[in-house]
Amino acid sequence: MKRSRINDIIAESDAMIRHYGFTLPPFANWTPDQFMARKDDARHVIDARCGWDITDYGDGRFDEMGLFLFTLRNGLLADLQRGGGMCYAEKLLISQQDQLSPMHTHVIKAEDIINRGGATLVVELFGSDDQGNFAEDKGGTVWLDGIRREFAAGEKLRLAPGESVTLRPGDWHAFWGEGGSVLIGEVSTVNDDETDNIFLEPIGRFADIEEDVAPTHLLVSDYRTWLA
Repeated sequence: MKRSRINDIIAESDAMIRHYGFTLPPFANWTPDQFMARKDDARHVIDARCGWDITDYGDGRFDEMGLFLFTLRNGLLADLQRGGGMCYAEKLLISQQDQLSPMHTHVIKAEDIINRGGATLVVELFGSDDQGNFAEDKGGTVWLDGIRREFAAGEKLRLAPGESVTLRPGDWHAFWGEGGSVLIGEVSTVNDDETDNIFLEPIGRFADIEEDVAPTHLLVSDYRTWLA
């Protein structure tokens, strides 16, 4: 993805987030220079990979297959492993109309996916076999706003604003907006996007960036190179 396009997506997404009554934390507004100047104070933000995240899954077709994310808060895997401390995470996501977030599951993370505003959020579901592998003929169980719901293989849930689904490890899922863009909330156990996204197809989690202009804000995938 071109950095200029990423800068535009950040600006457009921030406007949509504000439209639905959310305000991002102060570090969301830092320039790269401000981030570098405060990197010692912001060590947890960096280590937990909080912040801006835009992906085309390495495929180069953001409008067809991609996702905007902002990680608001995130614990560390060490806390989760010892069973104490900051064992949770929270994100905001935006899925555009018919913009696919491809089929995947998680080994560790359980998550509530919440329609925070906009159009309809479609979530396609499949179950897994005894080893957690994708099973095209198996359904499973999820919870819709805390209410148990059995799903058939390939079933598509349609979540209106205010509705949510709870997904657990082994629940294979893909999602997209229907009828327009959707602001999505995610509340989960500790989030590790580098190792805990298991995709059905061999795709990448992060975008390859062409630096045609300077970044207005750093992505979480920039931290290692910019803030080392």
